[in-house]
Amino acid sequence: MTGAEAMEASYVFRVRFTLSPRRARIDPDAFETVLRIPAPRPGEEGWLLFRDALWRGEANDEEHVRGLCADRLPAGVEVVSARFSEFETDRAYLEALRDAIADDLTAFRADSVREVLHKYLGSSIRVDGGDGTAAGRATDDPAP
Repeated sequence: MTGAEAMEASYVFRVRFTLSPRRARIDPDAFETVLRIPAPRPGEEGWLLFRDALWRGEANDEEHVRGLCADRLPAGVEVVSARFSEFETDRAYLEALRDAIADDLTAFRADSVREVLHKYLGSSIRVDGGDGTAAGRATDDPAP
């Protein structure tokens, strides 16, 4: 894999939010949407979001995750709930992620990359087949 190879991954959250309209009422007053937060390349600042915010495929601190999602929405939008749904990735990103994890397994208190991915992301990794279709779950793939 070269450094120029395209790699894409996103953390997908199901978000429920409300708006704070000025001098108006809205109905409904709460909305649900899917929010995708692009994942930084492994090794770059912020790449450990999965370790810092997730546990077994769930948000480890809902207040923190609500704030994480709210920071990416316009002012006046209040995030009422945010639930981690899945980690969408292409094969190139997943391979780079595995390599970065393997470089320092002790930081994750694990014996294998597979253990790290399962510990934090559970079975919520969806790998893009390269043509926009889902190729499957990464936990089904053999991992070092």
